[in-house]
Amino acid sequence: PHQFDDCRFDVGVNDSVWYLRAKDEEERQKWMNAIELHRQAESGYGSENNLRRHGSLMSLTSACSLSTTSTSSFKRGRGLSEKVAEMETFRDILCRQIDTLQGYFDSCASAVSNGAVQELHEDDIGDPDDPHDSSSGSDHHQGQLFHNPNSKDLASILQQHGGHAVDFKGEALTFKATTMGIIHTLTHCIELMAQREEAWKKRLEKEVERRKKFEEAYKSASLDRGKQKLIIGGPDFEEGPNSQMKEEEFYDAVDAGLDRLDEKFDEMMTEKASAVSHHSKISLNPHHPLYNEINQLVDNHLTRMDEKTEGGKDTWQVIAEEGDLKVYKRELEVNGVVIDPLKASYVVKGITGHEVCHYFWSIDVRMDWDATLESSVCTDWLAEDTFVSHNVIKRVWPASQRDALFWSHLRHVTGSNDEDPDRWIVVNYSTEDPKIPNKYVRVTMNVAMICETIIDPPADGNISRDDIKCKISYTAEVNPGGWAPASVLRAVYKREYPKFLKRFTSYVKDTVKDKPIMF
Repeated sequence: PHQFDDCRFDVGVNDSVWYLRAKDEEERQKWMNAIELHRQAESGYGSENNLRRHGSLMSLTSACSLSTTSTSSFKRGRGLSEKVAEMETFRDILCRQIDTLQGYFDSCASAVSNGAVQELHEDDIGDPDDPHDSSSGSDHHQGQLFHNPNSKDLASILQQHGGHAVDFKGEALTFKATTMGIIHTLTHCIELMAQREEAWKKRLEKEVERRKKFEEAYKSASLDRGKQKLIIGGPDFEEGPNSQMKEEEFYDAVDAGLDRLDEKFDEMMTEKASAVSHHSKISLNPHHPLYNEINQLVDNHLTRMDEKTEGGKDTWQVIAEEGDLKVYKRELEVNGVVIDPLKASYVVKGITGHEVCHYFWSIDVRMDWDATLESSVCTDWLAEDTFVSHNVIKRVWPASQRDALFWSHLRHVTGSNDEDPDRWIVVNYSTEDPKIPNKYVRVTMNVAMICETIIDPPADGNISRDDIKCKISYTAEVNPGGWAPASVLRAVYKREYPKFLKRFTSYVKDTVKDKPIMF
């Protein structure tokens, strides 16, 4: 039975483990009892029940079954086979002796049942024709009181069975000797079985020692490669409140899985177009339920973009810095789940803010640059700049598989005066849709990418990609759900956010390098 789950029980069969769950605790107990009874009934040689069952076979009439069972189970042991052959010989002798003794016992029973016990000797029977016989007269008549006229003559009965009675003592001694021979042979068989069992135990101990040595050698080799790989499977070693994995092992497994995803992304040669049916796009109606929510979130992100990132109370802290790329965070947990707000700033040459936001928003190319997605589909077009998207994220063991359902909005924000720069912004915010089943751990998010284009005017007035650069501000509040350890999530965020920004901007530069500039 499982330590925490009242409905779960695990069944081990050789090297396999079955993880089973009943609908309630009572049904689990019924299954466990039934499996335990079956295990005891089908257990092999050496179990207590098996020995007791064999003991019931120690009867003369079951000698054939015993010899057959012993021969089939231990036919490889020469000494045991010889003793089984001896028992078969003893069985034949014993059967003949039983027939002989049974005939004598039958004759005695017949004599008693026919009332002739009083006439066992001829001297006790009087002759009425002999005048000298003192048994005549009334004595003889008294003797007839014990004689049953309907019975057979005792002489004929003894004539038929008396031959057996003559050698009864010898037959009894032979019977005793035969049974003693069987007992001696059985004792020898039991000794051979015990020796065989000891030999198998020693072999098992040797195999266990060899297995331990191989496991230790394997662990040492794994450590030499610089990263220990987990080989333990099953639900106890996956994400959950009762996971038996240590945080370091959990992070190593997630880290290795993300590396594999990166390798697959680098090998992608063809585009995976999303199955999107483009309906007619219209501006979002002011009466639409999401109209006020979208406007409010866009304003909030534009305000937060100017928030201080260093110094003061409740400000952002740098967690990664590489050239023009800086990543900040503010630690925050809700009900034990890490939802640290993250913020990044990055300056990239050769692309515009419109181009960055366009490719970040467009669902048609999302699968080209996001290697973590298994699928990304549009579930509803709300307007020409807003749609609802459902993303299924690839599973990275031992973490559970996750998905995200959110609306995505693209907007061009013009400056209020000549000094204020024009900006492009994309906001992705979680939403609900009863048409989308929740089969995975649902991720909730509030993500924004805000970009502005910086132009260094050339002397000749012809602007090229060498004269432009894009200043990117990226903010994210993501609740991953589930039970992933906080330290693992923070380590993954620290690693993945800088990688995501560099990979995405590289994709945009490669895509637009031969295209006209999109201001």
